[in-house]
Amino acid sequence: MIDFLEGMIHEKTPACVVVNVNGVGYEVIIPLSTYDVLPPEGGRVHLLIHDYVREDAHVLYGFAAKRERDFFRLIQGVSGIGPKTALGAISSMSVRELRRCIADRDSKRLSKLPGIGKKTAERIVLELHDKIDPLETMAADDSPPLGDKYRDAVLALTALGNTQEAAVRLVHAISQSSNPPETTEEIIKQALASR
Repeated sequence: MIDFLEGMIHEKTPACVVVNVNGVGYEVIIPLSTYDVLPPEGGRVHLLIHDYVREDAHVLYGFAAKRERDFFRLIQGVSGIGPKTALGAISSMSVRELRRCIADRDSKRLSKLPGIGKKTAERIVLELHDKIDPLETMAADDSPPLGDKYRDAVLALTALGNTQEAAVRLVHAISQSSNPPETTEEIIKQALASR
């Protein structure tokens, strides 16, 4: 199995790149997010690879970021999702947004992705919801870094009877306020007051 390729970009398109590794050209299928960060042709590149082998095909899928390859592999675990559909999802929406949709059980938004209808979107949410940590999703957001006080607040709110999703949403909103609380206790008080 090939884990990564490092070499010179011989040719690139939004869907595929040919990487010259010591005189051997490897065709690698890529998502748009990877294409956006590729250097120009002739530049050096390091791509993480998912090596897909079937009786009739041997296809390399390449990713600039580990989180993209990890999510690509995760979503293929859902029945009915193959590599083309998984790649289409990552090309249409960032991994952070995809994880957020699953954590929020937003199958309606997922159903708008290419190759994913209503039933498949519901299956993705059902099969992956427990595998997506809402705290990691929150930490990966474009919001202030998730510190211990926010994690502790989520745990406390969950212990007080909130679902984890609701607790994460409350704490996330508070962490983005113009004057975020300084302590875990203040976060919990604000969250309880806002319910």
